[in-house]
Amino acid sequence: MPRPAPKPADANAPPEVVSARWLLKALGILIFAALICSYISLGFLYSQGQWQIVLHPDPAARKQTPPTGLIHFGTDESGRPQLTGEWFAAGEGSHYGTLTILLLPGGDGSRMNLQETAHTLHDLGFNVFSFDYRGYGLSAPIHPSQQHLVEDSETVWRYLTTSRGISPGSIIPYGSGVGASLATRLANDHHEIPAVILDRPHTDLLDFAKADPRSGLLPAGMLFHERFPMAETLSALPTPKLLIGESGQTPKVFSQAATPKMTVELPQPSGPVFADAVRRFVDQYLPQSK
Repeated sequence: MPRPAPKPADANAPPEVVSARWLLKALGILIFAALICSYISLGFLYSQGQWQIVLHPDPAARKQTPPTGLIHFGTDESGRPQLTGEWFAAGEGSHYGTLTILLLPGGDGSRMNLQETAHTLHDLGFNVFSFDYRGYGLSAPIHPSQQHLVEDSETVWRYLTTSRGISPGSIIPYGSGVGASLATRLANDHHEIPAVILDRPHTDLLDFAKADPRSGLLPAGMLFHERFPMAETLSALPTPKLLIGESGQTPKVFSQAATPKMTVELPQPSGPVFADAVRRFVDQYLPQSK
């Protein structure tokens, strides 16, 4: 049976019109999806670049003329050294010549920020080793992070105890700023370490990050991971500790630190007052080093 022919369109019928309400709903969904995607992208960018909130390498340190005698170590898969350090050997017959101070700098500047501290400790008679983390000074030019700094502290520990053959029981980590977290971690992971010195540590870095304008629109508590924790470890660490606070600004974490410990307030980590505090600490807790 032949199909009936379609009825011709009524030329006078009004054209179909899309509902304005439907258009508004579609537009709203599109805008909402774009906002969600933008927020997720913003969170991703914040997560990747959050190191810049607490870690501030000094670009000028890379442009300075390097002193003679620098040590390059910590090779990567390509065989290239990633870290740069400097060794200050104690003089023959020095009072503390059997001990080595490992300087772990803070997150600002470079190892040069602890240069005066290094000279004061060396003048006391210690061996001193200072170095730059990757991303700082003359070490490999990468973006620093908590994980990279933790890895670098372990690398320098292995360098001292293997390549230089220094006894683990004679190395004293000295951590300044975020380096105090790394020094605490080293002492907790290597029980041979005889003592640790923590100089004006940076604590409560999450609170610091939340106060940064870049964290205002994001859940920093969930995204921020550059925290350099130390309070929990320090509260149970049995290693003798010299805890150095700035005058009138002793960190709260020091009161929570386990004994044995010696707490001092100093205007700066160098000079005769600082040297006397280090001498008293070492003589009290490491008398065999004399």
